[in-house]
Amino acid sequence: MRHFMRALNARHTRHAAALLLVALAALLLGPHAAARGGDDVPAWLRQAAAATLPGYDKDVPAVVLWDESRVSVDENGRIVMTNYHAVKILTREGRALARAVEGYETDSGKVREMRAWLIRPSGEVKKYGKDETMDVADVDNDVYNEARSKIISAKDDAEAGAIFGYEATSEYHSMFNQLVWGFQERLPVVLSRLTVMVPSGWRADGTTFNHATVEPTVNNTTYAWELRNLPPIEPEVMSPPVTSLAPWLAVTYQPAAASGKPGASRTFGSWSEVSRWMTELSDPQMVLDDSLAGKAKQLTANAKTEFERIQAIGRFAQAINYVSIQIGIGRLRPHAATEVFAKSYGDCKDKANLMRAMLKAVGLQAHLLLIYSGDPTHVREEWPSPSQFNHCIIAIKVSDETQAPTVIKHPTLGRLLIFDPTDDNTPVGDLPGHEQGSFALLIAGEAGALMKMPVTPPEANRLEREADVTLAADGTITASVRERSVGQAAVAERSGFRGLSRPDYLKVIERWIAHGATGAAVSKVEPADNPLEGKFALQVEFTAPRYAQLMQDRLLVFKPAIISRRETLALTGGARKQPVVLRSNAYAESVRVKLPAGFEVDEMPDPVKMDAPFGSYETVYQVKDGQLVFTRKLVVRAATIPVEEYAKVRGFFERIRAAEAAPVVLAKK
Repeated sequence: MRHFMRALNARHTRHAAALLLVALAALLLGPHAAARGGDDVPAWLRQAAAATLPGYDKDVPAVVLWDESRVSVDENGRIVMTNYHAVKILTREGRALARAVEGYETDSGKVREMRAWLIRPSGEVKKYGKDETMDVADVDNDVYNEARSKIISAKDDAEAGAIFGYEATSEYHSMFNQLVWGFQERLPVVLSRLTVMVPSGWRADGTTFNHATVEPTVNNTTYAWELRNLPPIEPEVMSPPVTSLAPWLAVTYQPAAASGKPGASRTFGSWSEVSRWMTELSDPQMVLDDSLAGKAKQLTANAKTEFERIQAIGRFAQAINYVSIQIGIGRLRPHAATEVFAKSYGDCKDKANLMRAMLKAVGLQAHLLLIYSGDPTHVREEWPSPSQFNHCIIAIKVSDETQAPTVIKHPTLGRLLIFDPTDDNTPVGDLPGHEQGSFALLIAGEAGALMKMPVTPPEANRLEREADVTLAADGTITASVRERSVGQAAVAERSGFRGLSRPDYLKVIERWIAHGATGAAVSKVEPADNPLEGKFALQVEFTAPRYAQLMQDRLLVFKPAIISRRETLALTGGARKQPVVLRSNAYAESVRVKLPAGFEVDEMPDPVKMDAPFGSYETVYQVKDGQLVFTRKLVVRAATIPVEEYAKVRGFFERIRAAEAAPVVLAKK
């Protein structure tokens, strides 16, 4: 998998399917020692089970009763951690949450002990121990990855009303004197607590995100942060990722003065410190030999411009097989470029480093760029740490000759073209949508800095559609549809096309057409992918019987917005709890309907024109030479709309839905 940082702290995740923040860069820790009476249910779990709960919505599958961790740190970076976790199952669908997951890495840690209990509604208890514990690799597509998990699943035994709890003790060696604690995922939480015990003369500092500051309770060198009674975070369409909504804590622990011991972990006081350290790790790996340099020159032999040279090398890097090999410091340091070239595989940082070396061979300078893939708002300026990132891309120094929407400017390094060599659906000159607007760390020694990634404008993510339609007197239509898309609009089309077999792709297109024209029979589907130019085209032909409704044998009623959108015009709910996230895109369609002989337009909808800070929309109707011409245009600008302004954006989309449902009426002459 691409997330090269995920192994740093993933051994400690109990929340394997939720906060990627926790899975990639966190230490999900556990509570103080629980009372153990032989094989009896421990006191902490009985206490959790006795909690009085508020009423929850019927869609909430479970509630976390207890989520507490205690981590003990020594001066050499060795950590012993105990985790306690209990969840009450509320629905049949919630049974899958009766599951314990403890991650670890074989080269630097282990799970000492793990056991679990299921308390049925009747009070009967089932115990789980070594015999019920599975030990599995966290990923299955890597040649080698030391990240593994111990798992106990009580899914098949659980039922609504049951309580599942587990405790586990692990130990490991941390690279950094930093850790992350997620107070919550989406489920409601009764109690969430992190306790950190540091050596004498040390201190721990926490920074709270997505919540008011949580002050620790301090007892000598023991620090505890706690939140209680957290409501569920309900999923809402077009909402921010849960990593931007759920409260989490970043902790840095360190001695009063540097210990100087070779085994001690690192602490970072600024982003430039992180950059310098990562530069020391990565720069020696950007090595060239004659074979690699020769390949770079061969790839660019016919390139006429700087941009074409970058394109040629970028396509080669994207074609390198994605394989992650994570061992020790290799979680952070890329393999030597010559090694990746010779073996023709590598992970995200290996691909970026290989591309960097090849660009150097043709006279272009580039730098690695650390980013968080999946949540543009995840990385926070206030907490300098490599643990905030899960992906590596590249920043290429370009001249004024190269123009692209993904160029940003560094105060001393100048113009930098941002590119992701791992995403083979997004060509040079574009950037995956989930990375746009992110903070990313430029790895450039002292010049390294946290930089805001570009957001491409709507016109760079445009889909254009033309439809020629013949309408028969009985309401049947025969249509030819042609689409052209660029940027992230093309990426969406390309991903669907590449990710499906031909028969499955045809089914998707047929369902899409039938959604707007019920009963349509598709006779032609011709996709044309042009990844070099970042374009995708599609031609579809179909017939739909009785699309227009014939009334009283003299009127034909139909919607000229025949083809539905690929994306749903969402935001139909009357109330909302989370902000609305809009992605940059543009859409334009022209529909020409040849009218049946003997009919003329009797009624047409009024044109619509709307302008808002976050977008614009327009419809136009014309009748000319026996044809009805309908056009619609939509522009959406990237924005996050506060909940307080939800009514405005909902009203915008409601008017669009109404405009596109408006019918045209034809009458016999």
